[in-house]
Amino acid sequence: GGSAGCHALYHLTKRGIKAVLVERSKITSGTTWHTAGLVWRLRPNDVEIQLLASSRNLFLSLESETGLDPGFIMNGGIFIAHNDVRMDEYRRLATIGKCLNVESHILSPQETKKLFPLLDDKAFTGSLYSPGDGVIDPAMLCTALTRQAVKNGGKVFEECPVLELEVGQGFLGPKDIRGVVTPYGTIKTNTVINATGVWARDIIEKHGVTLPLIPMRHAYIVSEPMDGVKGLPNIRDHDFSVYFRIQGESICLGGYENCPVLMEKVPPDFQFGLYDLDWTVFESNYQGAATLCPPFESAGIKSTICGPESFTPDHKPLMGWDPRLDGLFHSCGYNSAGMMLGGGCGEQVAEWVINGSPSLHMFAYDVTRFLPKQTRDHNWATERSHESYVKNYAVVFPYDQPVAGRNFLQDPFHRQMIQYFAVMEEKQGWERPGYFLTDCFAKVPPYDWYGSYGHKKAPDSSYEDQLKKDLTFGFSENHDLIGEEATACRNNVVVFNLSYFCKVYLTGRDAAKAAEYIFTGDTAKPINKTIYTCALNNRGGVEADVTVSVIDTGIGEPHAPILKRPGYYIVAGGASAYHTVSHLKYALLDKAFRAQITDVTQDLGVLSLQGRNR
Repeated sequence: GGSAGCHALYHLTKRGIKAVLVERSKITSGTTWHTAGLVWRLRPNDVEIQLLASSRNLFLSLESETGLDPGFIMNGGIFIAHNDVRMDEYRRLATIGKCLNVESHILSPQETKKLFPLLDDKAFTGSLYSPGDGVIDPAMLCTALTRQAVKNGGKVFEECPVLELEVGQGFLGPKDIRGVVTPYGTIKTNTVINATGVWARDIIEKHGVTLPLIPMRHAYIVSEPMDGVKGLPNIRDHDFSVYFRIQGESICLGGYENCPVLMEKVPPDFQFGLYDLDWTVFESNYQGAATLCPPFESAGIKSTICGPESFTPDHKPLMGWDPRLDGLFHSCGYNSAGMMLGGGCGEQVAEWVINGSPSLHMFAYDVTRFLPKQTRDHNWATERSHESYVKNYAVVFPYDQPVAGRNFLQDPFHRQMIQYFAVMEEKQGWERPGYFLTDCFAKVPPYDWYGSYGHKKAPDSSYEDQLKKDLTFGFSENHDLIGEEATACRNNVVVFNLSYFCKVYLTGRDAAKAAEYIFTGDTAKPINKTIYTCALNNRGGVEADVTVSVIDTGIGEPHAPILKRPGYYIVAGGASAYHTVSHLKYALLDKAFRAQITDVTQDLGVLSLQGRNR
C-alpha cells in the first residue's frame, strides 16, 4: 500500500484488470509515508526521463480524473555544480532533456542566487534549473490513486497481512503462484506483484527466491521556519551529496553519506516507525548544506526523520517477471526514488503483467539483470548496495566501474589475464579483461567501504588509479593504449577472452523445431556449422543476439555432451545472460517443446580469434 503498490493497482485497473491491493497496515505505511517526495525531470538516460515524465503527467492529471488533489507542487528544481566536470554533466542532461521536451536552463551562480537568494553564490560554479520539477505529497497521492482504482473495479484491503504465498509445481517448468494467504482467507490468483518495499525479500525467501535488496536507515531534517524560503525551488547539490526540499517556510535537508546504517531486516510491525537520527552519520550532510546556504546553519532544527529505505546493488529498482517463480512480478527496491518513479514504473509493470513485456526498454530495472547466484549472496549485495548509495550523486561517466563486490565470478583464463597485466572490468558478476597495460599490474583490491565502519583505505591504489583515467566524457587517458589493441586486431590477429558470455545447450526431441521457432536465422545447418542470429519474443522483438552452432553427440564432457540426436550450442552476450537463458526456457515451455536448455556458462570458456590474419 505504498507508492509502488498504489501505482500498480491504479494502472492495472485502468486497463480493465481485476486487481486487489493487500496492505498489512494502512495505505502509505512502511517507507512511503515519510518520504521527502521530490520530483525531478532530468536523469542521465532517455528511459528514466520517460518514466519521470509519465509520473509527472499522472500527477498533473489526477485531480481532473478523480476530483482529489494529489498534492503536487511545481516549485522547480536546481542542480548545483562545484566544478567544470559537473557543469559538463549538466549540459549533457540539458541536451538529452531538450530532445525529450524537458525545459531546463544552465545558470551562473549569480543567476542561481536570483532564484534562491539564500545561497552563497561564491560557494559553487553554476547550476542547472528545471522549472517543471516539484514535490508530491505521499498521502494525498496514494489516496487519489486508490480511490480511482476502486472506481475502476479494484479492491483495497487494509489491516490484511499476507501470511504466505500459495505456490504449486508447474507440470514442466518452475514453481508457480496459486494464491495469496491472509488471516481472512486465500485470494486465488496466478499473478502477484511484490511491492512490499523493505520487506520485499521476506515473503518470497521460503520459496527459494532471493532479491539483492538491502535496508538502510535514510534520513532528513526539517528546519525551523526561515524568512524568504516559501516558494523557492528544491535543490540537489550532487558534489556535496545533499538535497533541499522546500516544505512551507522550512527547508528539509537530506543526502547520502559514506557510512549509512546498514540493516539486516526491518521488523514486520514497523509500519509507521522512525529511528533516532545518528548525527555522526548525518554530520557531513549538515556541513555541506551550511556551506551552500549559510542561513540554514542558524535556522534551528524543528524535527528529524530517519526511517528504513530499500537499496539495491546498482541503485535501480527491481522490477518485472521473476523466472524462478512463475506469476511473480516485482516492483520494489526504489532507492528512495519511489515517489518520482512510481507512476512510470507502475505503468510499465502493469504492461509487463498484461502483455508479457513493458513498452519501454526496462532491462536496467529488470530483476534478471542479476544472476541468481548474485541475489543469493548477501555479502555481495551489501557491498554493492553500499557503494551505490555512496556514489548516488557521483558524476555518471560512461565507463565507470564498481570496486565493491568484485572477483565474484572468474573464468578459466582469469589468472593468465592478470599475468598479462589486464585491467579487469565487471559484467553481471563476471570479471572480464577491459584492456592490457604493458608493464605493471592493476589488481582488483578487496572492498574498503570507502574508509567507513573502521575500514582503512586500500594501500594499493593501482586499480583505482586506472579506473580514474576512464572517468571522463571525452577520451580515456588510456585511449592510445586501447587504440593499439584495436589496430592490432584490424591489421593482424588477436585473441579475445569472451568467457563471461552466456553458453547453453539446446537439446531434446524438439530441439530443431524450437530453434526454428526462436531464432531468425536458418538453423538447419550441417554439424559444426555456426550462424549469427537473433532470438525473438512472441511479438517479433529481439531479446538477444546469439551464435548458434549445430553439434553432434560427444564424450560426456561439458564441451562435448552425449546426445541422442543433434543439438545446438548457443552463445550470447554476458551482460544479459540470465535474461537470455530465462527467455529461452520460457519459449520452450510456452510452446510445450520437448526440449531443454542446459546452462554451461560456468563450465566453459570462450576464446575468439579475430583479425585480418586469423
